[in-house]
Amino acid sequence: YGYLTWEWTERLRGYTYPLIFASIYKILHLLGKDSVHLLIWIPRLAQAFLSAIADLRLYSLMKQLENQQVARWVFFCQLCSWFTWYCCTRTLTNTMETVLTIIALFYYPLEGSKSMNSVKYSSLVALAFIIRPTAIIPWIPLLFRHFWQEQRKLDLILHQFLPVGAKNPYLALTHFCFFFLQLSQWTLVQYNFLKFNVLQDLGSFYGSHPWHWYFSQGFPAVLGTHLPFFIHGCFLAPKRYRIFLVTVLWTLLVYSMLSHKEFRFIYPVLPFCMVFCGYSLNNLKTWKKPALSFLFLSNMLLALYTGLVHQRGTLDVMTNIQELSYNNTNVSSASVLMMMPCHSTPYYSHVHYPLPMRFLQCPPDLTGKTDYLVEADMFYLNPLKWLYMEFQNDSPLPTHLIIFSVLEEEISPFLISNNYERTAVFFHTHFPESRTGSHIYVYERK
Repeated sequence: YGYLTWEWTERLRGYTYPLIFASIYKILHLLGKDSVHLLIWIPRLAQAFLSAIADLRLYSLMKQLENQQVARWVFFCQLCSWFTWYCCTRTLTNTMETVLTIIALFYYPLEGSKSMNSVKYSSLVALAFIIRPTAIIPWIPLLFRHFWQEQRKLDLILHQFLPVGAKNPYLALTHFCFFFLQLSQWTLVQYNFLKFNVLQDLGSFYGSHPWHWYFSQGFPAVLGTHLPFFIHGCFLAPKRYRIFLVTVLWTLLVYSMLSHKEFRFIYPVLPFCMVFCGYSLNNLKTWKKPALSFLFLSNMLLALYTGLVHQRGTLDVMTNIQELSYNNTNVSSASVLMMMPCHSTPYYSHVHYPLPMRFLQCPPDLTGKTDYLVEADMFYLNPLKWLYMEFQNDSPLPTHLIIFSVLEEEISPFLISNNYERTAVFFHTHFPESRTGSHIYVYERK
């Protein structure tokens, strides 16, 4: 049992990153320890461990390039960034992309680095590209710089970059995951990913923003209160770090050309920014203690709020469903319908039981229809009408409905006529939107 999203059926995803967690799940299964709590927490802990390794690599790199004092300030900025806290434990491909980018930077040939290794850094960049093809974007100026400054350019290509595929320790994993075998078809998923998101720009189906969004909103929000220190540090950092600033600006410009924009897309450039923030703190004299207190408190408050409070309802409600699976004596007849924007909640990994569940679908249109509407959009046009049409002619009703609070009044006739009673309420957010309410309600049919 389980569910594959449209990205897998359309072959836009590869197995490399999920293979990490699938392996952990398999080990837990073989040991008989695959409880739902471990299935939820182990991937987060594994990702947190990898993120911690990357943070230490950033510290070690700056210690080599400068000194321990500058390294400590860069490390401090990285650790107290609210966005780092928000993303570093999440099993997003962007998180793994960031981890590999930092570790690869440790081996990148920068003046003063003692750990430079072209094969190692290019191997990590290649692995990041396999996991998420857009990972190559921030590395384009870095690779160009390396090639431009290298005296033996042909030797660099023939004896270092090209042999990566033959000598790389990730070779087996690369060949296994570079292609997606489905329905007896070998498919280059990296090309499909780039074609969908870049060449066809179909990601705009899930929302679009103006071209300047990353500069006017996205980047300032991700940096948060680090922003003034980043700007200050840009004027203080040595010339050899200009390539970091070029990398940040280049990445923002490239992503600005795509219609669909998200904060997490620019997460990989955040460590580059922390280098400049660290330089700013290192050069502060009279205002250093107030600046440190301001940075720490402002970021920790935001990190704690976004990590523990904001939009937590969609996780809490899954605990209720999981308890339904294990505690309900009549679970074989139970079923759940989530009438929420698609992919609002986790799914079977948080239930670990073959409970019939359904959510409103929202796959993009790949056929070019002008009047195309996903199931979720059709539902929200007239929720009450959709429900009566969906469950007409004695169609079996789900035993449990999950909705945002904003929907309750509109579908109340359906709830009353079919004997649904509210059995649980979960706080979700202080900032409700049109389809997302402040609370999540669970209704059970009596």
